[in-house]
Amino acid sequence: MARNSEKAMTTLARWRAAHLEHKEIERRPFLASECDDLKKAEKWRRQIIGEISRKVAQIQNAGLGEFKLRDLNDEINKLLREKGHWEDRIKELNGPDYKKIGPKMLDHEGKEVPGSRGYKYFGAAKDLPGVRELFEQEPPPAPRRTRAELMKDIDADYYGYRDEDDGIILPVELEQEKKAITAKVREWKERQEAIARGDLQLEEEEEDVPLYQGEKEDDNDVAENQHLEYIPEVENQHFIAHVPVPSQKEIEEALLQRKKLELLEKYASVALQAEEGESKQLMGL
Repeated sequence: MARNSEKAMTTLARWRAAHLEHKEIERRPFLASECDDLKKAEKWRRQIIGEISRKVAQIQNAGLGEFKLRDLNDEINKLLREKGHWEDRIKELNGPDYKKIGPKMLDHEGKEVPGSRGYKYFGAAKDLPGVRELFEQEPPPAPRRTRAELMKDIDADYYGYRDEDDGIILPVELEQEKKAITAKVREWKERQEAIARGDLQLEEEEEDVPLYQGEKEDDNDVAENQHLEYIPEVENQHFIAHVPVPSQKEIEEALLQRKKLELLEKYASVALQAEEGESKQLMGL
C-alpha cells in the first residue's frame, strides 16, 4: 500500500504536467523594438544578464577545449550587444538609462584587443592560440602632428624674447660678466709677471694686417717697378737719424702697453675703462 507522501507527489506531478500542457511559454522577442511594455523590456534585460553570467562562469574552465571556448566567447559578445539594444529600448520607453547607472561588472570581465573596438575576450578565451599574441602587440603609434599644429602654441616666449623682463636674468648675467672679466685680468697679470721674471718668453707681436693687403698690384705699378734701376748695396753704409730712436726696453714697454689696451678693449666694458682712467688721473699716473 502506498504512503500518503507518495500519493501527494503523484497527484502534484500530474497537476504540474497538466498545467504545463495548457500554459504557453512566452519567448523573448527577436527585436527589442517589437516590445512596447516597459516591465517586459526590463524582464528580458534581466534574463539576458542571467544568461551572460552563466556563460561567463562556464568560460572560466580552460578544459572545455578551444572550439567550445570560442563558441562561448561569441555567444557572450552576442548577448552583450543584445543587452545594449534592450537598454536603449528601455530608455525609449521612458525607463532608466542603464548604460549610465547600471553595473559594469560584466563589461569589465572582458578585454578588448587593441585596435578592435567592441569584441571582447572572456576567461580562458584570453589565453587561446593567436589571442595571447594580439594582447602582447604594441598599440599603434600616435598620429604625427602637422606643422600648423606644432606652430600653434609657439609665441615670443618660445624664442626667449621676453626672458629679460622678469628682472632675474640681467643681474645674473652682470655678475657672471664681472667674474669673467676679473678672471681674465688676473690671468693677464700673472702672465705679465711671469714674463717680467723671465719664466715666460714674450711671443712676437703680430702686426695688424691691412684689409686689402695682398691684392694684386695694378699693371701700371708692375711696369714702373720693372723699369726701376738696380741700386747696388754699399757695405758699411752709415745713416744719421734726425729723430730719437727708441731703445729695446722702450719698445718692449710700448708693446706691453699696447697689449694691455687691447685686452681692456676686449674684456672690459666702457664704464670699467672710464673708472680706471679716473683712478689713474687721481693717482697722477
